[in-house]
Amino acid sequence: MSRRTIAFWLLFATTLCVYIVIVGWSVPMIASEAGGLMPFDMRPRGYSFDQAKAFLTALSPRGHEMYVGPEQRLDTFYPALLSATLFFAIYLMAPARWGGWRWLLAATAIPSAVFDYLENHAVAVMLRVGADGITPAEVAIANRWTLLKSVASTIAMVILIAFLIGWAANRTTAVIRARRLARHPHHPDTRPRT
Repeated sequence: MSRRTIAFWLLFATTLCVYIVIVGWSVPMIASEAGGLMPFDMRPRGYSFDQAKAFLTALSPRGHEMYVGPEQRLDTFYPALLSATLFFAIYLMAPARWGGWRWLLAATAIPSAVFDYLENHAVAVMLRVGADGITPAEVAIANRWTLLKSVASTIAMVILIAFLIGWAANRTTAVIRARRLARHPHHPDTRPRT
């Protein structure tokens, strides 16, 4: 296994660990401290002013501390980790013959991290001012970054999934051909193509 492959899998494992902590610990705790309402970061379809106000109103002091503390600290690392993981996964899965297009496709993973950090800042503002202090403009800004993050991450994920499907299809085809060759070494479908 090459150093590049080892580095990728270490990056993937780190990203996965942080994600598990977020979705398995901090997010459920915040949601439970907000009467079951999901945190802003976990609303890919966005939120209205009334929904934002309802969440901030329902959020307990303990939930608020959790959100501005551990959750936002975890979210300091996660966007960069996820973006880097997607970037290198897309680059490694894209055919080498594509040259510079590999870098261009991989770069689709970067905007999601940028929008995620902008979202984090906007959410921090809303958490600081609270339900009685937020304005429609502040919520609109945060909601915009949330929606852009969702769209950007979806684009990168779709590109990666397309490459994974292509890789799986090629592997399956290669296995089928190898089995045919083993059973019928002189069959026309198993002869090398010139």
